[in-house]
Amino acid sequence: MSREILLLVDALAREKNVTRDVVFDALEGALASAMKKRFKEDADIRVSVDRLSGDHEGFRRWLVVPDEAGLQAPDREEMLSDALDVVSDIEVGEYIEEPLEPIEFGRIGAQAAKQAILQRIRDAEREQVLTDFLDRNELIISGSIKRMDKGDAIVETGKIEARLPRSEMIPKENLRVGDRVRAWVFKVDRTARGQQVILSRNAPEFIKQLFENEVPEIEQGLLEIKGAARDPGVRAKIAVVAYDKRIDPIGTCVGMRGSRVTAVRNELGGEQVDIVLWSEDPAQFVIGALAPANVESIVVDEDRHAMDVVVDEENLPKAIGSKGQNVRLASELTGWQINIMTPEESQNRQEVERANLRSTFMTRLDVDEEVADILIDEGFTGLEEIAYVPMQELLEIESFDEDTINELRTRARNALLTEAIAQEERVETAQDLLSLEGMTPELAALLAKGSIHTRDDLAELATDELSELTGLDEKSASDFIIAARAHWFE
Repeated sequence: MSREILLLVDALAREKNVTRDVVFDALEGALASAMKKRFKEDADIRVSVDRLSGDHEGFRRWLVVPDEAGLQAPDREEMLSDALDVVSDIEVGEYIEEPLEPIEFGRIGAQAAKQAILQRIRDAEREQVLTDFLDRNELIISGSIKRMDKGDAIVETGKIEARLPRSEMIPKENLRVGDRVRAWVFKVDRTARGQQVILSRNAPEFIKQLFENEVPEIEQGLLEIKGAARDPGVRAKIAVVAYDKRIDPIGTCVGMRGSRVTAVRNELGGEQVDIVLWSEDPAQFVIGALAPANVESIVVDEDRHAMDVVVDEENLPKAIGSKGQNVRLASELTGWQINIMTPEESQNRQEVERANLRSTFMTRLDVDEEVADILIDEGFTGLEEIAYVPMQELLEIESFDEDTINELRTRARNALLTEAIAQEERVETAQDLLSLEGMTPELAALLAKGSIHTRDDLAELATDELSELTGLDEKSASDFIIAARAHWFE
C-alpha cells in the first residue's frame, strides 16, 4: 500500500505538473478528512506521510489554551492545567496528540483518496491562478462575456473568470454573451466557490481609473484625480488638481477637441462628466463642485460638517439639478452636506439663528437685548468665546468698558460651569445607557436631558423619536434601539 501511495503521488505530480510536496500535502489533507469521519464530534486530525517510504501516521490533537480563556472549542482544545497532567513540560500554543489507527485503503479507498487529492490540487491551481492575477495589480480588466448567470455577467479574462453582478452594471445597459466589456476590480472573495473576482462598472473608482488610463499626466504625477461621484449612466463629477503650474488640469482631462473625456463617456454609455478643480479650501471646492451654478455666498458650519450655499432664483435649478442630482453629486464629491437656499431663505434662517442666540445670551448671561445684540454684531456665537477669548479682543469692543467685560466673562464661565455640572449629573444617572456599545457620555447626557435614563427607557422609543431627540440618522437610531431591547429576549 505504501508503494501504491508513492506511485500515485509520482503520477499525479507529472500529470498536473506540480511538485511532489504539493501532492503529499493534498494527500495528507485527504487522509485527515477520511480519518475525521470516524468521529461524530469536530475532531482536529493531523496526518503525516513519509516522503520516502509512503507510510502514514494519523493523530487526533488538541490545542493547549490558557485556563483563564476557557474552552472555546471543547472538541479541539485542552486547558493548560489538564494538559500538564499528560505532558509535564507542555506550553500554551502546543498540541497534545493521540495516535490513530492507519487507514486501510483497498481499491475503492485509493480511488476516493485520488479524487480528494485531485480536488485539493485543483484548489491549489485555482489559488495560484488568482495569486498570479492579483500580482499583476490590474485595476481595470477587459474580457468577453462567457455566459449570463441570474442576471450577472460571467466575464472571461485570460485564465480568470470574473463576475459582474447586475447591481454593478450601468443601469439600462444591455450586456450579452460575446460582448467585450471593461470593468473595475471591485473586490476579491477568496472564500467563494465560484468566481472570486467581483467587478463593477458603476463604482466611482471605475471612472477615476478610466481617466488615469486616458491621461498620461496622471501616471507622470503631474495631475491627480482627488475624488469622483457618479449617478451611473447619467452624470458624474470628478475633482482634479495639478502639481505643475504650467498644466491646466481641466483642459488636460478634456483632451484635444474633447478626445479624452469623450473616450471615457463612450465607455460609460454616454455618461455626462463634469470636471472640477479640487481645492484645499472646502468652501472653494464646494463652489467649484456646484458648477455650472454660480454661488452668491456660502456659510460653513464645521460642527455639522455642512455648508449653506446661497444662489439666486436664476441659478437655483442649476444648483439643485434634475431630481437633486447636481447638489447630491457635489455633496458626495466634496464630503460636505450642502444646503441650497435662496437669498430670502438665507435671510430668514439668519434671523431665526440671531433670535435664538440673542435669547441664549439674555438668559444665560442675564443681560438685556441691547448687550446681546452688541455681542452678536461683534461675531460672538457662544458662551465659550465670551468666557475664554483673549481679554484684548474683548477690550476692542467700543461699547464695553473693562468692568463690563470682566462681569460678562465671569457670568459666561459660571453658566458653562453650571451646564458642565448638570451634564455630569445626567451622565451619572445614565450609567445603564453607557453599557451599550457605541454609547458616548455626550450622547448619554443628551438622552438623560430628555428623561431617557435606562436601556428600558431607550428601548421604548421609536426610531424617529430618538432621531429627533439626538440628531442621529435613522439607521444609527434603529441600531441603538435594537441593542437596548436585546436584554428583553435573553
